[in-house]
Amino acid sequence: MRQTRSGGAGHGAAAADSGLMSIGTVLNVLRDEFPEVTISKIRFLESEGLVEPRRTPSGYRKFSAGDVERLGHVLRMQRDHYLPLKVIREHLDAMERGEAVELPAVGRQREGEAEPEPFAGHAPTTARIGREELLAAAGVGEQELAEWESYGLVTPLADGAYDAESVTVAALVVELGRFGIEPRHLRAMKAAADREAGLVDQVVAPLRRHRNPQTRAHAEARAKELAGLTVRLHSALVQTALGVRLP
Repeated sequence: MRQTRSGGAGHGAAAADSGLMSIGTVLNVLRDEFPEVTISKIRFLESEGLVEPRRTPSGYRKFSAGDVERLGHVLRMQRDHYLPLKVIREHLDAMERGEAVELPAVGRQREGEAEPEPFAGHAPTTARIGREELLAAAGVGEQELAEWESYGLVTPLADGAYDAESVTVAALVVELGRFGIEPRHLRAMKAAADREAGLVDQVVAPLRRHRNPQTRAHAEARAKELAGLTVRLHSALVQTALGVRLP
């Protein structure tokens, strides 16, 4: 189990608190390696017991450097190994106890399948997760997953597996459901995301068709950059429309 934080008083507590970060600062730190991470994702990981930030008297989250490092481990294991959160939690707890625990090999491709040459007319092979693994990671049953698929929120690949981002989508759909927001309510978000993706694709499509491999590589980098900007703009527009500011 994680070490319980003890409270402090006076100058010692103030000195300890001075090194803590807001959730917005943590988001900026993590985005260097995980550009698609969101505040909702961090909150979800907290709700699942993967990280335990302190709380100010007014209820704001305050993260230590150790919390940020732990979040990095969680996101890295999801991105590179696609493990269920329960397995990740057990792995991190074992690490904190000083135990040596090996992770499974990175699932970038199916066994025996050759890795295609980067940018050879298509994006590199992405890590994928099986249906049972997705169900376990999201903590839902077949009926819920089938409903998400009917609304286009998650879509299986040609071989029936799912791309890595489906885990994030599933986690967010579950979290929104706790507030009474049903999958059918999210169709507008999916349609908006498709339009934003289409806009980005219009910008980078000419670069992707270029014969020069370096130019095609530049197209992928530009697509990631534009995707990050559209996500940030979408977040800012939603906050403006609601008249709220995320901490």
